[in-house]
Amino acid sequence: MYETLVVGFDDSLSSKAALVEASNRIRKHGGKLIMVHAVYFDTEEYGIAPEQLEKRMKIGEKACIQSKEKISSEFGIDVQSLLCEGDPPDVILDVAQGKKADLIVLGTYGRRGLNRLLMGSVTSRIIVDAPTDVLVVKKACTECTGEYANILVPYDGSDFSKRALTRASQISKVDSSTVTVLYVIPRYEEMIDFFKSDSIRKSLMQEAEKITAGAKELAAQLGTVAKTRIEEGHSSDRIVEIAKEQNHDLIVMGSHGYRGVNKAIMGSTTERVILNASCPTLIVR
Repeated sequence: MYETLVVGFDDSLSSKAALVEASNRIRKHGGKLIMVHAVYFDTEEYGIAPEQLEKRMKIGEKACIQSKEKISSEFGIDVQSLLCEGDPPDVILDVAQGKKADLIVLGTYGRRGLNRLLMGSVTSRIIVDAPTDVLVVKKACTECTGEYANILVPYDGSDFSKRALTRASQISKVDSSTVTVLYVIPRYEEMIDFFKSDSIRKSLMQEAEKITAGAKELAAQLGTVAKTRIEEGHSSDRIVEIAKEQNHDLIVMGSHGYRGVNKAIMGSTTERVILNASCPTLIVR
Protein backbone atom coordinates (compact mmCIF):
# COMPACT_ATOMS: atom_id res chain seq x y z
CA MET A 1 0.00 0.00 0.00
CA TYR A 2 2.75 2.44 0.99
CA GLU A 3 5.73 1.92 -1.32
CA THR A 4 7.98 4.90 -0.49
CA LEU A 5 8.25 6.21 3.06
CA VAL A 6 10.03 9.44 3.98
CA VAL A 7 11.03 9.76 7.64
CA GLY A 8 11.83 13.15 9.17
CA PHE A 9 14.89 12.53 11.34
CA ASP A 10 16.55 14.89 13.84
CA ASP A 11 18.26 12.30 16.09
CA SER A 12 15.66 12.85 18.84
CA LEU A 13 14.05 9.89 20.58
CA SER A 14 10.73 10.61 18.88
CA SER A 15 12.27 10.69 15.40
CA LYS A 16 14.13 7.46 16.17
CA ALA A 17 10.79 5.90 17.07
CA ALA A 18 9.37 7.09 13.74
CA LEU A 19 12.35 5.54 11.96
CA VAL A 20 11.88 2.21 13.75
CA GLU A 21 8.14 2.23 13.01
CA ALA A 22 8.76 2.86 9.32
CA SER A 23 11.55 0.27 9.20
CA ASN A 24 9.31 -2.40 10.68
CA ARG A 25 6.67 -1.56 8.10
CA ILE A 26 9.18 -1.85 5.25
CA ARG A 27 10.67 -5.09 6.57
CA LYS A 28 7.25 -6.77 6.81
CA HIS A 29 5.55 -5.35 3.75
CA GLY A 30 8.33 -4.16 1.44
CA GLY A 31 9.00 -0.73 0.02
CA LYS A 32 11.62 2.01 0.07
CA LEU A 33 12.78 3.99 3.11
CA ILE A 34 14.25 7.49 2.87
CA MET A 35 15.60 9.19 5.99
CA VAL A 36 15.79 12.99 5.82
CA HIS A 37 17.81 15.16 8.19
CA ALA A 38 17.49 18.93 7.69
CA VAL A 39 19.95 21.43 9.15
CA TYR A 40 18.38 24.86 9.49
CA PHE A 41 20.60 27.91 9.80
CA ASP A 42 19.05 31.34 9.24
CA THR A 43 20.96 34.21 7.68
CA GLU A 44 21.02 36.26 10.89
CA GLU A 45 22.54 33.40 12.83
CA TYR A 46 24.99 32.72 10.01
CA GLY A 47 26.22 36.30 10.22
CA ILE A 48 26.95 35.95 13.94
CA ALA A 49 28.51 32.47 13.91
CA PRO A 50 29.06 31.16 10.36
CA GLU A 51 31.17 28.24 11.60
CA GLN A 52 28.10 26.73 13.28
CA LEU A 53 26.62 25.64 9.96
CA GLU A 54 29.53 23.35 9.14
CA LYS A 55 29.53 22.05 12.71
CA ARG A 56 25.83 21.19 12.58
CA MET A 57 26.19 19.55 9.19
CA LYS A 58 28.94 17.29 10.56
CA ILE A 59 26.84 16.41 13.61
CA GLY A 60 23.89 15.65 11.35
CA GLU A 61 26.02 13.56 9.02
CA LYS A 62 27.34 11.48 11.92
CA ALA A 63 23.82 10.92 13.31
CA CYS A 64 22.53 9.84 9.91
CA ILE A 65 25.40 7.42 9.30
CA GLN A 66 24.97 5.81 12.71
CA SER A 67 21.19 5.48 12.36
CA LYS A 68 21.43 4.17 8.80
CA GLU A 69 23.93 1.49 9.85
CA LYS A 70 21.81 0.54 12.86
CA ILE A 71 18.61 0.22 10.82
CA SER A 72 20.32 -1.72 8.02
CA SER A 73 21.86 -4.11 10.55
CA GLU A 74 18.79 -4.68 12.72
CA PHE A 75 16.11 -4.78 10.03
CA GLY A 76 18.03 -5.99 6.99
CA ILE A 77 16.67 -3.25 4.76
CA ASP A 78 18.27 -0.60 2.60
CA VAL A 79 17.97 2.99 3.81
CA GLN A 80 18.60 6.07 1.73
CA SER A 81 19.90 8.90 3.91
CA LEU A 82 19.66 12.55 2.87
CA LEU A 83 21.39 15.40 4.72
CA CYS A 84 20.08 18.77 3.58
CA GLU A 85 20.41 22.40 4.57
CA GLY A 86 17.12 24.22 5.01
CA ASP A 87 13.98 24.63 7.06
CA PRO A 88 12.93 21.08 8.12
CA PRO A 89 9.29 21.26 6.91
CA ASP A 90 10.32 22.59 3.51
CA VAL A 91 13.09 20.03 3.14
CA ILE A 92 10.91 17.08 4.14
CA LEU A 93 8.06 18.16 1.89
CA ASP A 94 10.39 18.77 -1.07
CA VAL A 95 11.98 15.35 -0.66
CA ALA A 96 8.59 13.66 -0.31
CA GLN A 97 7.36 15.30 -3.48
CA GLY A 98 10.58 14.73 -5.43
CA LYS A 99 10.77 11.07 -4.43
CA LYS A 100 7.03 10.57 -4.99
CA ALA A 101 6.58 9.32 -1.45
CA ASP A 102 3.37 7.60 -0.37
CA LEU A 103 3.80 8.38 3.31
CA ILE A 104 5.66 10.83 5.53
CA VAL A 105 6.51 9.47 8.98
CA LEU A 106 7.28 11.82 11.86
CA GLY A 107 7.87 11.67 15.57
CA THR A 108 6.55 14.50 17.71
CA TYR A 109 9.00 16.54 15.72
CA GLY A 110 9.55 20.17 16.73
CA ARG A 111 6.92 20.43 19.46
CA ARG A 112 9.29 21.27 22.32
CA GLY A 113 7.33 19.56 25.04
CA LEU A 114 4.00 17.87 25.46
CA ASN A 115 2.18 20.98 26.65
CA ARG A 116 2.94 22.97 23.52
CA LEU A 117 0.29 22.95 20.80
CA LEU A 118 1.34 22.14 17.28
CA MET A 119 0.88 25.59 15.78
CA GLY A 120 4.05 26.65 14.00
CA SER A 121 5.85 23.38 14.69
CA VAL A 122 7.56 21.22 12.11
CA THR A 123 4.87 18.57 12.48
CA SER A 124 1.93 20.88 11.91
CA ARG A 125 3.49 22.60 8.91
CA ILE A 126 4.16 19.27 7.25
CA ILE A 127 0.64 18.02 7.94
CA VAL A 128 -0.82 21.20 6.50
CA ASP A 129 1.10 21.09 3.22
CA ALA A 130 1.87 17.40 2.71
CA PRO A 131 0.87 16.00 -0.68
CA THR A 132 0.46 12.56 0.88
CA ASP A 133 -0.54 10.83 4.10
CA VAL A 134 1.34 11.67 7.30
CA LEU A 135 1.89 9.27 10.19
CA VAL A 136 2.74 10.85 13.55
CA VAL A 137 4.35 8.27 15.84
CA LYS A 138 3.91 8.76 19.59
CA LYS A 139 5.43 5.82 21.43
CA ALA A 140 8.79 4.43 22.49
CA CYS A 141 11.07 2.69 20.00
CA THR A 142 10.56 -0.59 21.84
CA GLU A 143 6.81 -0.39 21.12
CA CYS A 144 7.16 0.35 17.40
CA THR A 145 6.14 -2.74 15.43
CA GLY A 146 4.93 -1.21 12.18
CA GLU A 147 1.67 -3.18 12.40
CA TYR A 148 -1.76 -2.24 13.70
CA ALA A 149 -4.24 -4.67 15.20
CA ASN A 150 -6.92 -2.29 16.45
CA ILE A 151 -7.72 0.81 14.38
CA LEU A 152 -10.01 3.68 15.40
CA VAL A 153 -11.59 5.87 12.72
CA PRO A 154 -13.31 9.07 13.89
CA TYR A 155 -16.13 9.51 11.38
CA ASP A 156 -18.61 12.26 10.58
CA GLY A 157 -19.83 11.23 7.13
CA SER A 158 -17.72 13.83 5.30
CA ASP A 159 -15.62 12.99 2.26
CA PHE A 160 -12.54 13.42 4.43
CA SER A 161 -13.70 10.82 6.94
CA LYS A 162 -14.67 8.49 4.10
CA ARG A 163 -11.10 8.69 2.82
CA ALA A 164 -9.86 7.87 6.31
CA LEU A 165 -12.15 4.84 6.51
CA THR A 166 -11.00 3.72 3.07
CA ARG A 167 -7.36 3.89 4.17
CA ALA A 168 -8.12 2.10 7.45
CA SER A 169 -9.82 -0.67 5.47
CA GLN A 170 -6.75 -1.01 3.25
CA ILE A 171 -4.49 -1.28 6.30
CA SER A 172 -6.90 -3.78 7.85
CA LYS A 173 -6.58 -6.09 4.87
CA VAL A 174 -2.78 -6.04 5.16
CA ASP A 175 -2.54 -6.31 8.95
CA SER A 176 -5.78 -8.23 9.64
CA SER A 177 -6.81 -5.32 11.87
CA THR A 178 -10.07 -4.68 13.65
CA VAL A 179 -11.65 -1.38 12.53
CA THR A 180 -13.93 0.65 14.78
CA VAL A 181 -15.81 3.67 13.46
CA LEU A 182 -16.49 6.33 16.09
CA TYR A 183 -19.09 9.07 15.76
CA VAL A 184 -19.18 11.70 18.50
CA ILE A 185 -22.45 13.61 18.94
CA PRO A 186 -21.46 17.25 19.56
CA ARG A 187 -22.67 19.04 22.65
CA TYR A 188 -24.37 21.84 20.80
CA GLU A 189 -25.80 23.28 23.99
CA GLU A 190 -22.29 24.20 25.08
CA MET A 191 -21.65 26.01 21.82
CA ILE A 192 -24.90 27.89 21.24
CA ASP A 193 -26.53 27.70 24.66
CA PHE A 194 -29.70 25.89 23.65
CA PHE A 195 -31.82 23.48 25.64
CA LYS A 196 -31.57 19.89 24.45
CA SER A 197 -35.04 18.41 24.66
CA ASP A 198 -35.84 14.71 24.40
CA SER A 199 -36.96 15.19 20.80
CA ILE A 200 -33.67 16.89 19.93
CA ARG A 201 -31.70 14.12 21.62
CA LYS A 202 -33.67 11.55 19.64
CA SER A 203 -33.04 13.43 16.40
CA LEU A 204 -29.30 13.66 17.10
CA MET A 205 -29.13 9.96 17.88
CA GLN A 206 -31.01 9.07 14.71
CA GLU A 207 -28.58 11.16 12.70
CA ALA A 208 -25.65 9.45 14.43
CA GLU A 209 -27.07 6.03 13.70
CA LYS A 210 -27.61 6.97 10.07
CA ILE A 211 -24.01 8.17 9.73
CA THR A 212 -22.50 5.09 11.40
CA ALA A 213 -24.70 2.79 9.33
CA GLY A 214 -23.35 4.50 6.22
CA ALA A 215 -19.82 3.96 7.50
CA LYS A 216 -20.48 0.28 8.09
CA GLU A 217 -21.88 -0.07 4.58
CA LEU A 218 -18.87 1.72 3.07
CA ALA A 219 -16.48 -0.53 4.98
CA ALA A 220 -18.37 -3.60 3.74
CA GLN A 221 -18.01 -2.38 0.17
CA LEU A 222 -14.29 -2.12 0.82
CA GLY A 223 -14.19 -5.68 2.12
CA THR A 224 -13.95 -4.81 5.81
CA VAL A 225 -16.28 -5.58 8.70
CA ALA A 226 -16.30 -2.42 10.80
CA LYS A 227 -17.58 -2.04 14.32
CA THR A 228 -19.42 1.19 15.12
CA ARG A 229 -19.63 3.25 18.27
CA ILE A 230 -21.59 6.39 19.14
CA GLU A 231 -20.49 8.71 21.93
CA GLU A 232 -21.39 12.20 23.08
CA GLY A 233 -19.03 14.98 24.10
CA HIS A 234 -16.10 16.94 22.80
CA SER A 235 -14.81 15.10 19.74
CA SER A 236 -11.09 15.24 20.45
CA ASP A 237 -11.51 14.27 24.11
CA ARG A 238 -13.72 11.30 23.37
CA ILE A 239 -11.49 10.09 20.52
CA VAL A 240 -8.44 10.12 22.79
CA GLU A 241 -10.33 8.51 25.67
CA ILE A 242 -11.83 5.73 23.55
CA ALA A 243 -8.49 5.00 21.88
CA LYS A 244 -6.89 4.56 25.30
CA GLU A 245 -9.75 2.60 26.88
CA GLN A 246 -10.03 0.16 23.99
CA ASN A 247 -6.28 -0.16 23.36
CA HIS A 248 -6.41 1.12 19.81
CA ASP A 249 -2.92 1.21 18.34
CA LEU A 250 -3.70 3.55 15.43
CA ILE A 251 -6.10 6.46 14.89
CA VAL A 252 -6.88 7.23 11.24
CA MET A 253 -8.32 10.68 10.48
CA GLY A 254 -9.10 12.75 7.42
CA SER A 255 -7.23 15.95 6.66
CA HIS A 256 -10.20 18.29 6.98
CA GLY A 257 -9.72 21.45 8.98
CA TYR A 258 -6.27 22.23 7.67
CA ARG A 259 -6.78 24.55 4.74
CA GLY A 260 -8.83 27.70 4.76
CA VAL A 261 -7.97 29.36 8.07
CA ASN A 262 -4.51 30.60 7.20
CA LYS A 263 -3.51 26.96 6.98
CA ALA A 264 -3.82 26.80 10.76
CA ILE A 265 -5.01 23.85 12.78
CA MET A 266 -4.90 25.47 16.21
CA GLY A 267 -7.80 24.16 18.25
CA SER A 268 -8.97 21.68 15.65
CA THR A 269 -10.06 18.19 16.56
CA THR A 270 -7.22 16.63 14.62
CA GLU A 271 -4.55 18.75 16.27
CA ARG A 272 -5.81 17.94 19.73
CA VAL A 273 -5.95 14.24 18.94
CA ILE A 274 -2.34 14.29 17.71
CA LEU A 275 -1.32 16.24 20.79
CA ASN A 276 -3.04 14.02 23.37
CA ALA A 277 -3.34 10.52 21.92
CA SER A 278 -0.85 7.96 23.15
CA CYS A 279 -0.94 5.93 19.93
CA PRO A 280 0.14 6.95 16.40
CA THR A 281 -2.20 9.06 14.30
CA LEU A 282 -2.42 8.68 10.53
CA ILE A 283 -3.62 11.79 8.67
CA VAL A 284 -5.09 10.82 5.31
CA ARG A 285 -5.09 12.95 2.18
